[in-house]
Amino acid sequence: MSYQVLARKWRPRTFHELVGQTHVQRALVNALDQGRLHHAYLFTGTRGVGKTTLARILAKCLNCTAGGEGDEGVTSTPCGQCDSCRAIDEGRFVDLIEVDAASRTKVEDTRELLDNVQYAPTQGRYKVYLIDEVHMLSTSSFNALLKTLEEPPPHVKFLLATTDPHRLPPTVLSRCLQFTLKHLPPERVVEHLTQVLSEEGVAFEKSALWLLGKAAEGSMRDAMSLTDQAIAFGQGVVHHADVAAMLGTLDHRHVLALIEALAEVDVARLLDEVARLAEQGPDFAAVLDDVTTILHRLAVAQMVPDAVDNGHGDRETVLALAGRFTAEDVQLYYQIGIQGRGDMAHAPDLRSALEMTLMRMLAFRPQGVPRPPATPLPLQPERPATDAASDAQVASAPPPETAPPVASPQASPPWGADPVSPAETPSAPPDPKPEPAPEPAPDAAPEPDSDPASEPMVETASAPVEPEPAAADSAPAAPERLDHAGWLDGFAALGLGGLTRSLAANCQLKHDDGATLELRLDPEQAAMQAEIHETRIARALAAQGLERRVTFTSEPLDPTLETPRQRDGRLAQARHARALDTLNRDPHVQQLKETFGATFMDNGVTPTRNTD
Repeated sequence: MSYQVLARKWRPRTFHELVGQTHVQRALVNALDQGRLHHAYLFTGTRGVGKTTLARILAKCLNCTAGGEGDEGVTSTPCGQCDSCRAIDEGRFVDLIEVDAASRTKVEDTRELLDNVQYAPTQGRYKVYLIDEVHMLSTSSFNALLKTLEEPPPHVKFLLATTDPHRLPPTVLSRCLQFTLKHLPPERVVEHLTQVLSEEGVAFEKSALWLLGKAAEGSMRDAMSLTDQAIAFGQGVVHHADVAAMLGTLDHRHVLALIEALAEVDVARLLDEVARLAEQGPDFAAVLDDVTTILHRLAVAQMVPDAVDNGHGDRETVLALAGRFTAEDVQLYYQIGIQGRGDMAHAPDLRSALEMTLMRMLAFRPQGVPRPPATPLPLQPERPATDAASDAQVASAPPPETAPPVASPQASPPWGADPVSPAETPSAPPDPKPEPAPEPAPDAAPEPDSDPASEPMVETASAPVEPEPAAADSAPAAPERLDHAGWLDGFAALGLGGLTRSLAANCQLKHDDGATLELRLDPEQAAMQAEIHETRIARALAAQGLERRVTFTSEPLDPTLETPRQRDGRLAQARHARALDTLNRDPHVQQLKETFGATFMDNGVTPTRNTD
């Protein structure tokens, strides 16, 4: 017997063998079981999703005689053994009239077809007209079909199939029950191909099936045809390299390697990966398209991990990569990739355009945005500014007698006072009577050799395991509990950035048991919540000597407490008011007002941190 291709050999013969069209299967099975049969059905969908196969299964259900010869014999589970079922499977059932509308578009063909509608079926229970690509019929053919399609004889059923339902007249659509068959996702295609190849005894690589599933573009028939071609190409084995060569597509692993190089900010590796790609002679514009597609998936993974597309079977890899980028970097890289795609038309060659676009992503990356500690920073060899500032503060801490006066009755925060910038850190002992600090300092008695106003958040000496009296030259140990006042006072020194900082700034500290830090999140900001932000905040706390697991609770905020953002807004307004008052009391400004009738533009006044 001659070889039968996989698409025909594995064509479903019952509803239960149908792959990926559960919504249509359920509707038809229920209609058959309840005896609620319509006289005209329209199946729509792209090529190879099972329109004609579904129509033949329905024809078999209508004419199966295993349950009896009358209407009570209609079933949703045809036996496949009776004469009618075998004749339909073999394509020789007299009462199943299959018409290719693409080759019979004339009105004369339609009239000839309808001349036999009035006659009773010869072999089966119903006479079934299966018209494929029905949208190809001419307007005159549709007009000839309308009356019969609306009120056919009781022994006639019409099954119409089309890939373009928009070209059907509304009068035809209104006379049919329409079922739209879906594209099959790559996951479903790969699952079915795995089953088929296992049954066929063909060795395969799972990654090769993902290439086939992606290339099929939602069509199971195309996937089966490509699998047949891959088996022949690989001499009975389906290998990843063979399938990639057969399809002429870019190896997805090379694109992931480019994303890895971006995550490591490694320009040398980036150019090396492009050179490897050049050996395969790819379309560099398509490579950039694939890069921006993965960047989009990374953005989705950071916001809604469960919504990540698994079209390449690399969902876990994408989720792992998403944790190595900040949200700002992903958005910036995507925007540069989209703009670089348009600039390729003006580049001297596509390879240089791709390389320049990838290097532009790294060259314009915001240098101030914090990155995960595990990610190397070859473009930023110096230590972050926050670390340098902390070291400068430790080196230039003023003696205890120069500590600023206490200006607030608040309790002492667990991390010490707010950090100061390197520019504000004195290099020599200040005047014995310094000016008041711009922001309220915490109410805490300073240690003999330390100043709480200039003490950095990072501990400069490791605390002993057992509580002992602090030595005069040792830094105080971090407390076991953190209160909301401490959360506010130490927030700025965490060094958070971007979306993580925006999220944490809208939180109040709800509870700290020494192991878990629970933050109360404003419900309006709950859409930004993601596990990556909890990880970053926990890292920032650990850098300050507070080992915590961070969790968010979305609930209304306590009106008696401030969030870091609300506190910053209040302090900014206070500084702005003090700046205006200082200017208004300046004698030169008063003279200008009296002489020229000048007025202040309040929104043009920008206070500095030491405005008092």
